[in-house]
Amino acid sequence: MRIRLSWPGAWIEHGFRVMCIVQMVAPPTTPRNFAVDVARASASFQDLARQMGAQFLDKQEIIRLMVVSAIAGEHMVIVGPPGTAKSAMIDMFSKLIDAKYFEYLLTRFTEPNELFGPVDIVAFREGRYTRRLENMLPTAEVVFLDEIFKSNSAILNSLLHVINERKFQNGPDVVQVPLISLFAASNEVPNDENLAAMFDRFLVRVLSDNLDSYHFHELMKKGISLELRKMTGRGVDNVGRPVAELRPVISARDLRQIQQNFDKFMVFPEEFLTKYKGIIFQIRSEGISVSDRRAVKLLKLFAASAVFDGRTKVHDGDFFILRHIWNNLDQVELLEEIVNPIVDSYYREHPDERRFIGPSASLDDLLAELGVIRELLTAGTELSDIQLFSQLKNLNEIKVALAALPGEAAARMIREVDQLLETVFASSKFGL
Repeated sequence: MRIRLSWPGAWIEHGFRVMCIVQMVAPPTTPRNFAVDVARASASFQDLARQMGAQFLDKQEIIRLMVVSAIAGEHMVIVGPPGTAKSAMIDMFSKLIDAKYFEYLLTRFTEPNELFGPVDIVAFREGRYTRRLENMLPTAEVVFLDEIFKSNSAILNSLLHVINERKFQNGPDVVQVPLISLFAASNEVPNDENLAAMFDRFLVRVLSDNLDSYHFHELMKKGISLELRKMTGRGVDNVGRPVAELRPVISARDLRQIQQNFDKFMVFPEEFLTKYKGIIFQIRSEGISVSDRRAVKLLKLFAASAVFDGRTKVHDGDFFILRHIWNNLDQVELLEEIVNPIVDSYYREHPDERRFIGPSASLDDLLAELGVIRELLTAGTELSDIQLFSQLKNLNEIKVALAALPGEAAARMIREVDQLLETVFASSKFGL
């Protein structure tokens, strides 16, 4: 269990006076200056995403969602098997934001005083039951709770009040909580009805899985660098050059300033809302529950996605967020089938716009992996059913990665993948 707090500078006292404001306030009287501030904030957001993207392979969408959640003041949970960088991503994210930070690993034996502070003995002797909140969760702006769904009911009930209302009941007093976003991680999706209320409070649900095969060599390089940093205390890149220490690129104060002027972004064209309505009702028709409350809150995330790019208006590319509103893992593929055609169509029509910030799979890596699979599938070696279907899965992953890359070279490689798939399906290897 670890607790780490980072304290901003002299502006803290002012931050406490505005820490719980979530309603939109009147826009500044100088829109031109505000636009410059948004552009500067967008550059900072993208710098943060770029630094994280350089460290974590194929996590660009998760990273963008983390930033978008913070901009919108919403909460996010990352679900995935152990060893898929869930905690590491949130830890690095916290180092790049100048905010009061609290993190804790929860178990069913975790006691409230471990999160909310010990009982104030002096006050208790005077007949008052209050907690000492200094350096604890109720004073934090960014919170990470690992294995949140393993906590007990006493913890969950207090957390619900903090997450929903940004308030904490400290004895007879109600304390305003300066929470911007709470991030959580879990190895599995909760299936206990007692956890449904907590899971519902996470507007964004993201799946973090093991990397695809074509990332393996780059994963080994970055893994070696990370392990050497842990052993030696010195950070180096893949070619041995020193890596600069992580420093915050944006502050909690910057995020609050954007949120207080968020009315400038919460304006949606009729065409966008009409398309959004169609998507929501299609999702509901597939048996995926999306309450009216969540449908409204998702608008904040669309607007925050625009802010991330430095835009003042949303577009269809922002609908990618709807891939991450599932209630169980069986719904992940359904949402992708509904949302992906709309998002892909937008980026085909606007090839100059980038979906995510950070490195993506290179054509060389994909070509090399395709060559290995082609040699394996076209050789005379007999493959087991498991081996065959594993390689077909890898081909599909390569095809998806190529579809996200622009240019004729990527399109040509997609055709090669399709031809290889046809060859395999027509061969005796597939049992036809």
